[in-house]
Amino acid sequence: MNSSTAPGVNSRTALITGASSGIGEAFAEVFAAHGFDLVITARREDRLRAVAARLEQRYRIRVLVIVADHSLRDTPVRLCSEIASRGLTIDALVNNAGYGVPGTYVASPWERHDAMLQVMVTGLVELTHRLLPGMIERGYGRIINVASVAGLVPAPAGHTLYGAAKALVIKFSEALSHEVRKHNVHVTALCPGFTVSEFHDVTGTRDQMNNMPSWLWLDAPTVAREGFAAVMAGTPIYVNGRVYRAIVLLVRYVPQRIVKAVGRRLGRSYRKT
Repeated sequence: MNSSTAPGVNSRTALITGASSGIGEAFAEVFAAHGFDLVITARREDRLRAVAARLEQRYRIRVLVIVADHSLRDTPVRLCSEIASRGLTIDALVNNAGYGVPGTYVASPWERHDAMLQVMVTGLVELTHRLLPGMIERGYGRIINVASVAGLVPAPAGHTLYGAAKALVIKFSEALSHEVRKHNVHVTALCPGFTVSEFHDVTGTRDQMNNMPSWLWLDAPTVAREGFAAVMAGTPIYVNGRVYRAIVLLVRYVPQRIVKAVGRRLGRSYRKT
């Protein structure tokens, strides 16, 4: 783990994982705009430092860069140790790091699925567990767990563990929000749909996603701004975009045979075997 100048001691500090691009970078911008100092993590040091330099100059906040691979099991404890060694406390946590494994379940080796679950589930809940006691003790905390609409609708074929992981994150966030609200700690599961970012480049599904209609796409800055507003308001689950809120509502009332048929057709449009 490498680092740059540590944040100041007089302001609140937000830790954002997967902050080198996309929704994570957008969250860094939003928290910086609201006066938070930042700790940002991802694997790409050059991208992180570019983000840090831009935000420090624009918002006059301080940013600590920690290069971290969230697929490694010791990353949460190492990350917390690095932060503690700088004398910092984390007031807001955005668990954004994540990706998907395209194709059918058996098309990828278990090690690839295991690494994804470490990033999307195990590392997320461990990092939350390690930082939450301090938030409760200080009487202030904001936690955003970036989930997905995929965790709220029937799962199509392909990306087999993705929707399941996001569903767990949603339920975890919802339950935790009820536990800690009395301590002025707010927890939100943020559920965007398709969002313009590097996510689909990483999963190798960019060509398939380019065929999706434009009205299904969200932009990362809007997703982040809405997520910030939701956690500050204490909203346990927030779905981004009117289209996706309508979809989530419809799947509750439309006959399941129709929902599943649509899901299968949609899955074929972006599944890569």
